[in-house]
Amino acid sequence: MSGKIQEAKIAAVEAVGTRHTGLDLYARFAFAGAVCCSITHGALTPVDVVKTRIQLDPAKYNKGMVHAFRSVVSTEGAGALLTGFGPTAAGYFLQGGFKFGGYELFKKTWIDILGVEAAINNRTAVYLASSAMAEFFADIALCPLEATRIRLVSQPTFASGLISGFGKIYSQEGIGAFYSGFGPILFKQVPYTMAKFVVYERVSELIYKRIATPKSELSNGANTAINLGSGLAAGIAAAIISQPADTMLSKINKTRGLPGESTTSRLFKIAKELGIKGSFGGLGARIVMVGTLTAGQFAIYGDIKRILGATGGVEISAAK
Repeated sequence: MSGKIQEAKIAAVEAVGTRHTGLDLYARFAFAGAVCCSITHGALTPVDVVKTRIQLDPAKYNKGMVHAFRSVVSTEGAGALLTGFGPTAAGYFLQGGFKFGGYELFKKTWIDILGVEAAINNRTAVYLASSAMAEFFADIALCPLEATRIRLVSQPTFASGLISGFGKIYSQEGIGAFYSGFGPILFKQVPYTMAKFVVYERVSELIYKRIATPKSELSNGANTAINLGSGLAAGIAAAIISQPADTMLSKINKTRGLPGESTTSRLFKIAKELGIKGSFGGLGARIVMVGTLTAGQFAIYGDIKRILGATGGVEISAAK
């Protein structure tokens, strides 16, 4: 085995230090991911409400994030900032479980297929492929609840909450309405998640290399701080990359399409109407939201894994 491989730390899924293996271990990864995503997305619901309003009505909310907050509160009351909290928390609980649990599973699968040496030499490709595959399945779970959330935010009088809104969409428009935004959500979430995980992995690898101290020898607080910093960088990158698709998703879920109009036709129409500038509407608010929640997600995810004894996972860097 080459010197590069000898320097690398390969922590197998059934690593020493965890008493959990197989399905039990991945269930713990999934639960940690579900909790971290639900908490962070739920807590940032007010920012998401404002960001969505800026995207959907830029003519009205055209003076920045702070002004948009004040405008929503003054016209609709402070409670409006929590519109869509139910579907946000529930949707991202499901999505987080599939995303983080799936990422760990697919990463280990690719290492088994490629072998350790090839996986280390091509670890960025492993991160990208694993995150893309995990996100595809996560979006199948997320899409109906995200469609409900956007409808509640864009049309405050549509329904009183998650259950009534979900039921109303289903009864009036059918199950297909929940997946009218599936294409845009894939277009948004897959690049977002790929950027999120690869930037997190690479930045955290660089930090551990710079401090020249293995993760196992650092305190829990130090590892959490590294997760926060790496997650913040990952969130900023992911927000910028996925912003155009996020705007299109908000637009397509605001109202139903014309009779006989396909989702593809609607997407092209929306893209033409928005243009480049319009596609990045609400970017400032989204950078704040995504940067904060991604930093929080990786910090919470790492802490919950440690608490649950799920300290295995697969690390294929030469620094960790």
